[in-house]
Amino acid sequence: MLSRRRTRVGRLCLIAALYSATAAGAPGNALHVYGGLGYGHDDNLLRVPDGAPAFDNQFGDSWYQADAGLLFDHTYSRQRLSGHAKLSKVKFQHFKQLDYDGKDFQAKWNWQVGNHWEGTLGTFYNQTLAPYTDFRSDRRNLREQRRTFFDGAWRFHPSYRVRAAAEREKFDYELIEQRYNDRTETSWEVGADYLPPSGSEIGLVARHVKGNYPNRRPFGQQVINDDYEQDEIKARVLWVASGSTNVQALAGWVKRRQPALGDDTSGFLGRVNATHKRNSVLSYKASLWRDFAPIESPLVSYTRNNGVSAGLTWDATAKLKVDASAAYERRNYNARLLPVVSRGRLQDSLRTASVRATWSPRQSVQVSAALAHQARSGSAALGTQQFSSNSIQVNVTAQF
Repeated sequence: MLSRRRTRVGRLCLIAALYSATAAGAPGNALHVYGGLGYGHDDNLLRVPDGAPAFDNQFGDSWYQADAGLLFDHTYSRQRLSGHAKLSKVKFQHFKQLDYDGKDFQAKWNWQVGNHWEGTLGTFYNQTLAPYTDFRSDRRNLREQRRTFFDGAWRFHPSYRVRAAAEREKFDYELIEQRYNDRTETSWEVGADYLPPSGSEIGLVARHVKGNYPNRRPFGQQVINDDYEQDEIKARVLWVASGSTNVQALAGWVKRRQPALGDDTSGFLGRVNATHKRNSVLSYKASLWRDFAPIESPLVSYTRNNGVSAGLTWDATAKLKVDASAAYERRNYNARLLPVVSRGRLQDSLRTASVRATWSPRQSVQVSAALAHQARSGSAALGTQQFSSNSIQVNVTAQF
C-alpha cells in the first residue's frame, strides 16, 4: 500500500511540474507532446527451446504498438526539472492473450544549493511485459517496477567531494507462478572523490543493499527464502584519457549474505566502461563486468555474471544514424541455491546482437528500423535448454 502511495505521489509531482511549467509560461521547447507507431516480429517470441514443441503450434508472432506521451525539461535558475509520461498499447497478432497497456512515468529534480551542494531526487514507474528468457509460458506476465532515488554531494574543496545516496526499487509480477520474484531492494551508499584539474575522478564507495522477497520460492519438497544483504567496498574511477576517450570503472570487494543458506558468497566484482570518439561521425564503446544480478527464473533469484559488450555509432549523414552492438554474458548459478542438483555444469550463457538505423527527415520526426538476435546455451544440470530468436522492429515517432 505504501509503495502505491509513493507511486501516486511521484505521478502527481510529474503532473504538477508539467502544469506549473505551462502556467508559468515556460519556453516552447520545455514541454512537448509526442506519439509513435510501431510494428515488430519475433520468430521465437516465447523463447521455446530448440526441439521443444511450440505453444499453439506457433513459434513466432507479430505485434503492433501505439505510444503517446509528454516530455518536459526546463531549468529554473540552478534547478533543473525533467520528466516524461508515456502510455502504450501493444497488440499481438496470434498470442492475443499477451496484449497489454504499457505505462512509463518519470520525474527528476537536479538540484543545486549554493556553489558546493548538488544532487538528484527522482521517482520512476514502469509497467511492461516481462521477458520469457528464463520462464516458459504462453500467458501474460506483466512486470511493475517502482524506483525512488536521492543522491547529494558536497564539494567542500575544489579537489575534493563527499557523496551520499539512497534508493528503493520494487518489482511486482502478474503471474502467480512468478510472484516469488516479487522483491524490494533498498540501498544506501557513501563515498568520497578526488577531482584533479584534468577532469578525471578517483574515489571510494561503500554501499549496503538489503533485498526482501515476500513470497517464498518453491523448490522440490521445500521452500527457499531469497532475502539477502550485500555489502560493497569499491573504487570508483573516471579517467579522461583524452578529449575523445573516457574510461569509467567501479570495482571492488562484494559480500552477499543469504541467511536461509547459512553462509556467504563473496568476491571481486565490478564493471568497466570505455568510450572513444574517433571522429565527428564514428564512436565506439565497450564494457566488461562481473557482478551479481537478479534473474526472472523459477530456479533461483540471482546469478553471478561475467560479461563483455561492444558497440559503435555511425552518424552516416546529418539525418541518418546507425547503432550496432553485441554482448556475451556467462551466468553462474550458486550450487548452494540448488540443493537437489548434485553434478553437472551450473552455468549458461546469453549472446545478443543488434543493429538499428534511425532516419530523421525532420527535426521532430524519426523513423527507425532494428534487427536483433538473442541466443541462450543450455545446462543439463539446470534443466534448461538452448534457444535462439531473431526479431525486427520498425517505429515512427513524432514530437510536437
